[in-house]
Amino acid sequence: MHDLWFYEKHTDGYEVRWRITNVLHREATPYQQLAVLETIEWGRILVLDGVLQLAEKDEYVYHEMIAHVVMNSHSHPESVLIIGGGDGGALREVLKHQQVKNVDLVEIDQRVVEVSRQYFPQVAGSFDDPRAHLHIADGFDFVKTSDRAYDVIIVDSSDPIGPSEKLFSVDFYLDLDRILKSDGMVVVQSESPVFYAHHFAACHSNLLQVYPNVAVYLAPVATYVSGPWAFTIGSKQHEPTIINNQQPVLSDLKYYTADLHKAVFCLPRYVQDLIPKPE
Repeated sequence: MHDLWFYEKHTDGYEVRWRITNVLHREATPYQQLAVLETIEWGRILVLDGVLQLAEKDEYVYHEMIAHVVMNSHSHPESVLIIGGGDGGALREVLKHQQVKNVDLVEIDQRVVEVSRQYFPQVAGSFDDPRAHLHIADGFDFVKTSDRAYDVIIVDSSDPIGPSEKLFSVDFYLDLDRILKSDGMVVVQSESPVFYAHHFAACHSNLLQVYPNVAVYLAPVATYVSGPWAFTIGSKQHEPTIINNQQPVLSDLKYYTADLHKAVFCLPRYVQDLIPKPE
């Protein structure tokens, strides 16, 4: 048996590696390097440009937390926009809310969707839901021209490097604000406060320039660097730390609960210290 390992480098002094048993798929798309690997500990993993995006064993933590916190903070989320998330995980979770009538998912790389549907059907199985509408487009451009109004926007982007950097900008958040309803909410994955403290703080600062209420919560995603992963909500009216959804909290989830909803906003001191204070 060959001794195969997948290495993921984060800084000059830190890298992680996973032992793999098979390379199931590998290609260069028009936008990035894409691979699906079989690992010993985490099952199949999706890798983009050398960075692990999801693993079968713990993907539910990230996808439940990026979706259900904001969906339950809103009182009646019927129309949802997902930027990124071509693996379909956030879409799967959003569509568990029966009051949802329409979800637009904007993914720049069609091959991410196609490969996810082939190799991760348990994650990407909701694209056939009649409420789901896939748009192969640049999310930054999509929001500039959209004439639809949304209750909730989920920004499930990759790290703020290269093309994704603009998805963390004030200009982008202003465009999101324009297509949100008067009580709309946006949530963005906001990186590791341990390894990428600068990006985490900048994301919060940029959202604070647009939204009157900005709140951070954490979730432990084992396969992401450093353990705690941050999500940041910008809200026009609703208080993110409170469950405002008029429907009962879903009982068939694996990670998110009603009790957890409030708890995840209780931040460690070092994370609090990274958050810029309103002027």
